[in-house]
Amino acid sequence: MFATIGHTFDLMKMSWRVLMLDRELILFPIMSVVALVAVAAAVLGGGLLSGAFGLAQEGGEGSTGDLALGLLLAFVSMAVVIFFNAALVAAAMERLRGGDPSVTSGLKAASARVPQILAWAVVVTAVMLILRALRNRGGIAGQIAAMFGEAAWELASFFAVPFIVEEGVGPFDALRRSASLLRQTWGRQITAGFGFGLLTIVAVGVAVLIAVLLAAIHPFLGLAIGIPLVGLAWATVTALEGIFKAALYDYATGREPHGFDQASLRNAYGPQTGGSMRGIV
Repeated sequence: MFATIGHTFDLMKMSWRVLMLDRELILFPIMSVVALVAVAAAVLGGGLLSGAFGLAQEGGEGSTGDLALGLLLAFVSMAVVIFFNAALVAAAMERLRGGDPSVTSGLKAASARVPQILAWAVVVTAVMLILRALRNRGGIAGQIAAMFGEAAWELASFFAVPFIVEEGVGPFDALRRSASLLRQTWGRQITAGFGFGLLTIVAVGVAVLIAVLLAAIHPFLGLAIGIPLVGLAWATVTALEGIFKAALYDYATGREPHGFDQASLRNAYGPQTGGSMRGIV
């Protein structure tokens, strides 16, 4: 177990070296946040202009409109997140295969998979809504079930976006192949999730600490520098995770990702995969 964690952190260091070659990969998570804010403003603004929220206050007639707007916001937000995640993974794959990616090339690759991305967004949104309902209405048992369900979903869908980007498969095929790979590499996705979760906490924590120290000098200084710094820390870890996932996917499909030590990849995956996933169909 500890060896697996050690190999995972080695791969995270290699992901950092790759990111230093293409720092623009950090822009994809940032663009995702900007797009999410724009989407939320558009949907909520449309709801206010149409009077849907006001109707709900008058006695329930607008509850259907509220529900529709909520579902629309959830779906579009998920589609936006997946789109920019796909762009990040595509750009990372380009670098790992010896290319020189750009923001434009990543967005172009994701745009070519828009139908599959939208289909995957429908599936993910449905799963998230089911888990949320289970947590909110199922009591303690429902909360426990939702917690395990979220963990299982994160593991099973770990490689879904790379499959969609690379092969253009549909959502259920992507999920099936991702889950199949999980069965062969049990524990690797778990340690990856743990490692990046810990890294996010540390990076954001350091950024917040700097913001607090600056705020002690002047509140405006803390906000002006602290907020962008926290965002940059989160975006950097998100970009690292995208590179990490792309590298593991490429290795598992028989490629040799540039910038990653093959021995470390072999140790991370273990002998059960042998660097090939061609049997997963």
